[in-house]
Amino acid sequence: MFGYVRAIPGKEPIFMIKVSVYRGDLSLIDRGYTDEEGRYEVEIPEGESVTVRFDTHHSLTNAEEWHPSVVANVIADNAAPLDRYLVRRGQDSDEASSMDALNGYLAAAASSDIEADAQYAPTAVRRLSMLKQPSRALQGLQEGLIQHFREQT
Repeated sequence: MFGYVRAIPGKEPIFMIKVSVYRGDLSLIDRGYTDEEGRYEVEIPEGESVTVRFDTHHSLTNAEEWHPSVVANVIADNAAPLDRYLVRRGQDSDEASSMDALNGYLAAAASSDIEADAQYAPTAVRRLSMLKQPSRALQGLQEGLIQHFREQT
């Protein structure tokens, strides 16, 4: 599977975004990183339904710059790209982009491969704190995620 990761707005490519692929039980299948052109490539079993998470890595200079994104129930296809657009931390986004970012954090909270929760959690709290929510329901979810990641630190 391959694709490109770009910024909202502007559509410029984003370098060094971690792309993680999971089975339905959120066990890790493969991971890779985007290159200077925002392109990534990961190996997955053809035809298997997977979840793909796009996020930063706590050890990189962009660790707090972007909100994550997740796509669930994707059927692997090596012929068609899976492109994603990420929201920069501190920028206003529409309701769909806010929900996508929150789902990215939810996937991180539920995943068994989050490397040392104590290292990921502080960046998640800071990024989540800068995400503006357009509805009370999303604000409640955001507050719950912030609390979850605070407990991990």
